[in-house]
Amino acid sequence: MGCSGLDTTGQPRVTLLPTPNGSGLSQEFEGHWPEIPERSPCVAGVVPVIYYSVLLGLGLPVNLLTAVALARLAARTRKPSYCYLLALTASDIVTQVVIVFVGFLLQGAVLAREVPRAVVRTANILEFAANHASVWIAVLLTVDRYSALCHPLRHRAASSPGRTRRAIAAVLGAALLTGIPFYWWLDVWRDADPPSTLDEVLKWAHCLIVYFIPCGVFLVANSAIICRLRRRSHRGPRPRLGKSTAILLGVTTLFALLWAPRIFVILYHLYVAPVYRDWRAHLALDVANMAAMLNTAVNFGLYCLVSKTFRATVREVIHDTHLPCGLGSRPVGVVAEPVLKAPGVPKGAEL
Repeated sequence: MGCSGLDTTGQPRVTLLPTPNGSGLSQEFEGHWPEIPERSPCVAGVVPVIYYSVLLGLGLPVNLLTAVALARLAARTRKPSYCYLLALTASDIVTQVVIVFVGFLLQGAVLAREVPRAVVRTANILEFAANHASVWIAVLLTVDRYSALCHPLRHRAASSPGRTRRAIAAVLGAALLTGIPFYWWLDVWRDADPPSTLDEVLKWAHCLIVYFIPCGVFLVANSAIICRLRRRSHRGPRPRLGKSTAILLGVTTLFALLWAPRIFVILYHLYVAPVYRDWRAHLALDVANMAAMLNTAVNFGLYCLVSKTFRATVREVIHDTHLPCGLGSRPVGVVAEPVLKAPGVPKGAEL
């Protein structure tokens, strides 16, 4: 994910960008780096470039459609859960643009050449800030669902659209601030030397901020929610699992599964074998990064699977997109009757 590297020529202004899969540079630029004979080969080849191209081509339009649908539902219902899901989708869009497009495809595959160090390290800040925002908005959603199910009276009294917006703004601001230290993130693809203290601190900070602490919150809150539902089932009829809770469990479980390989490989690189020298670690990091980025594109399918309201809103958005074309093709003199009902969520339907 990091793009910066160590410049051994003493020039602080430029650095070299690796390709997204860590493959070697052309002979024109290899002179800028020390020759290390035991460099691991790139086993994945061009597969990551193809994968990220497909992921961006399909995932970005799907996330834009998801954002429009969630924006409509948030405006109609004013429920905090829709606002958090909308912010999560927006963070996924930024992640796809900054990391997949700018980081892996543009800088790595297209602009595989010298780039000013400040530009590369600024991209590092944006990449890690986007990751932190996406993960910690999911934490906000988890805390909101825990409060709604385990402390319903307190949640109703404290919940408001303004409070939700302030919480999201605070998380986005904190994500940007926590991304600043990763300006000094060292590129694992070329990190052939033993890790320095700063490198070790940054890699552990990455693992804690983006995985271990959020997953701890997910585990505790989700366990409390499930225990609460089980206690309710002992007192009477088995309670129905709400759609919001089902989406929460799905989002957090997918995140934990898809990000686990990257965290494991980062720690393996730090303490066992560097990616630069071990082809197995090299391949594992390629696969782990692809799995982690898949997390930015799977939520649409989860929402459609769980929520009938979301599916209906998506159909409405698509219909509205094609409506002007349909009206324009009608014969002259034919008046189109309105086909959309007044805004509102169907009776009894919820996320």
